[in-house]
Amino acid sequence: MHTANPRRGLILGLSAYIIWGLFPLYFKAVQSVPAVEIIIHRALWSALAGSLLLMLWKHPGWFKELRDNPQRLAILALSGTLIASNWLIYVWAVNNGRMLEASLGYYINPLINVLLGMLLLGERLRPIQWLAVALAATGVAQQVWQVGSLPWVSLALALTFGFYGLIRKKAPVAALPGLVVETWLLVPLALGWLLLNPQAQSLQPEVLHSSMIFWLAAAGPVTLVPLVCFNAAARHLPFATLGFLQYTGPTLVMLLAVFVYGEHLAASTLITFCFIWAGLAIYSVDAWVNMRKRA
Repeated sequence: MHTANPRRGLILGLSAYIIWGLFPLYFKAVQSVPAVEIIIHRALWSALAGSLLLMLWKHPGWFKELRDNPQRLAILALSGTLIASNWLIYVWAVNNGRMLEASLGYYINPLINVLLGMLLLGERLRPIQWLAVALAATGVAQQVWQVGSLPWVSLALALTFGFYGLIRKKAPVAALPGLVVETWLLVPLALGWLLLNPQAQSLQPEVLHSSMIFWLAAAGPVTLVPLVCFNAAARHLPFATLGFLQYTGPTLVMLLAVFVYGEHLAASTLITFCFIWAGLAIYSVDAWVNMRKRA
């Protein structure tokens, strides 16, 4: 039986969230390729890299379990579709000057998880959690009132990732085999898309014979390394601590958006962020206090 090593967990957890927070640097490097094609390559190279990792990192019995429970494949097909949709919206947002909206989406995500837990898992919200959710909802409503439209990129990212997390929480499949099967279920779709679109930019000789193909192939390890770090960190850290670390990613994305890529931080967006941050602060303190009580 392994013993928890909080220091190792903290380093692994921070590594995962810092890599996720720096993802825009990678997507900007391949932004000459359309978002759909980036996701096609991400699915293909992740499936390949994941399979190699699964050979090295043994998970005995996972294939037999899946074979004996084919309904789990259907669950993973659904979670794979959700994560692919999440990737597509995220890449599109980064490469179309909407990084602030993407960052906001991942700030909203923990509060969406609270709501999904209440609506679909029968979890009860404490009054403090209601306050946190209400503050986040007020922030989004304020954005709608000021800008006159829903921050659909933020909400789509938060909802797809929230439902993805919910399905994976309920699916009795280990993290790495689950991820590998998810990506392999996307492979026929990805190959089919490439076959139907021979004029796709990433299939042209000038791309295949340039460094861009290596950048696209890097999507495999770039996707898997933070997930492996995250899953390893989860074994060494309490869930609440991981929850605190989670805000590292969207904070880095927001800083990159404003200070590196010159996105304009409008007053209405800043007010929305403030409401979300207030909700998250209340929610996080409440989670920490409850964890201490249980301990």
